[in-house]
Amino acid sequence: MSTSPLSTAQAARAAIASRLDEIRREAGLTGLDLANRCGWHKSKASRIARAKTGPSDADIRAWCRACGAEDQAADLIAASRTAESMYVHWRQIHRDGMRRIHEKTLPLYQRTRHFRVYASNLVPGMLQTADYATGLLRSITDFQGTPDDVTDAVQARLNRSRVVHEGNHRFALLLEETVLYYQVCDDAGMAGQLRYLLDVMARPNVSLGIIPFTARRTVWPLEAFYTFDDAQVAVETLTAEVNITAPGEIRTYLRAFTELSRIAVHGVDARACITRALGSCG
Repeated sequence: MSTSPLSTAQAARAAIASRLDEIRREAGLTGLDLANRCGWHKSKASRIARAKTGPSDADIRAWCRACGAEDQAADLIAASRTAESMYVHWRQIHRDGMRRIHEKTLPLYQRTRHFRVYASNLVPGMLQTADYATGLLRSITDFQGTPDDVTDAVQARLNRSRVVHEGNHRFALLLEETVLYYQVCDDAGMAGQLRYLLDVMARPNVSLGIIPFTARRTVWPLEAFYTFDDAQVAVETLTAEVNITAPGEIRTYLRAFTELSRIAVHGVDARACITRALGSCG
């Protein structure tokens, strides 16, 4: 489990570059030959081949055409688009504010039947109250310097969170105990958030586990990640969201989730952790 989300995205880009360079070699062309045929400076072909520069769709078409491999262009373009979508900077996602991304991901939430979420730093979005979400999204907006649409974004987040109460969805969620104490909003808001956790964990479609401060770690604390069925994992870093769809990588995250579940407490013990944290509010 040593592969980082960033290295996964880099590996996907490197695979595209490697395949393009292989096509060049199969065509019997040097890098200079290729650059000349494409009308590029030699350094551009070199940067693409070494995965220093991501190729555009037009670059891939020109490369394949120069090598007599036009039939491979469509598949390579699709793979390249997938690689580029794996690692998306938050500032790019939030360039028009945060409401739109919540609305854009609503269909993903609605079609997912089994959510598995590990939260090392925050209460997961689908369990956030309005006060908690407001405190969080306000902080993110201020930190990133992106457009302020916090009020609308909070409402969009709450709308997306209806999947917890509507439809046929199951939720397995793991929170590090520290999450219960991080002051994302004021004391009253934190108390309301913790009370909501106590309420929602009683739902038959929700399993909420808490990993205690004192747990013997068999898996170290990781970046927060959201698993949507067995089809996609979204990993959150400080600067970007990484979307993973490779089956082998997904299996690794599911394995980590299983191991983290083993060191978490559930039921009465989890409620006791939340109640203790509630007692520290104000």
